[in-house]
Amino acid sequence: MRAVVISRPGGPGVLELRDVPEPAYGPEEVRVAVRATALNRADLLQRRGRYPAPPGAPADIPGLEFAGEVESRGERVVDLRPGDRVMGLLGGGGYAEKVSLHERMCLRIPPTLGWEEAAAVPEAFMTAFDALFERGRLRPGGTVLLHAAASGVGTAALQIAGVAGARAIALSRSADKRRRLEEMGLTPVFDPASPGLAESIRAAAGGGVDLVVDLLGADAWGVNLEVLDTGGRIVLVGTVSGSRVEADLSLLMRKRLTVVGTVLRSRPIEEKIALARAFDRRVVPLLASGRLRPVIDRVLPLAAAAQAHAAMEANENFGKIVLRVD
Repeated sequence: MRAVVISRPGGPGVLELRDVPEPAYGPEEVRVAVRATALNRADLLQRRGRYPAPPGAPADIPGLEFAGEVESRGERVVDLRPGDRVMGLLGGGGYAEKVSLHERMCLRIPPTLGWEEAAAVPEAFMTAFDALFERGRLRPGGTVLLHAAASGVGTAALQIAGVAGARAIALSRSADKRRRLEEMGLTPVFDPASPGLAESIRAAAGGGVDLVVDLLGADAWGVNLEVLDTGGRIVLVGTVSGSRVEADLSLLMRKRLTVVGTVLRSRPIEEKIALARAFDRRVVPLLASGRLRPVIDRVLPLAAAAQAHAAMEANENFGKIVLRVD
């Protein structure tokens, strides 16, 4: 089969399309013919040698999600059959014509979603769902601040929060992306570099936010603490801007704040399956009905993975970048 391989740590040019062996699959696993996959920031870090694949995942093939058709199955697989349309999360290996994974990690693709749309769902929407509700305990009527709101996770979280009856406040450095977020009906949207940002956010929230979903890390730490209401929570999803901060612990104590970190990729398979099943019950029906929809920036062929990586590194994308597997 063909796959995009990281030939050595480095820039986008180290990605090469090669012939590699097909993945094996165990008795409770299925092998899937991939129709599309999608980019994530973790792929860029892995390409640079800064985020190694977890045990059991291909060390040199990036890709954390897929959409495709079940090709074959292990002898203890119960629910899935060859020909079933599925999507799901991976520890790696998604930039390939075939992947294998536990059947309980697979989600049936609603008939309302095509291959490219389905490929844009798993990582962004499951990360958002986990951060908002499983980790962040967001409730109807609550307020959430979302950093990097124009990203795949950001656009997913904004939609999910709205459907759940919560109020979202969005941040984006790009004027064009802020305009596009507003066109989606997602307001208010602020520039994180604007003067008096914390005061503006607190005013928009009516005093303070209940939850911050932070994809940035160090650069956002100060404003996060300022805008959180008493008893508020930070769910740290990414550290794109850095992972080291100087913290005023007395402020966390006075405001009774909670800081929670979360990573999907390295979780034990049992936890991933539990999250996938909860997501299937609570979010997939909303995708099927059209109340939620993945935001896709562009679709490129698998062979253009280097071009896709360059675009994401330049922060060009609004929503997800999808790779089509022909």
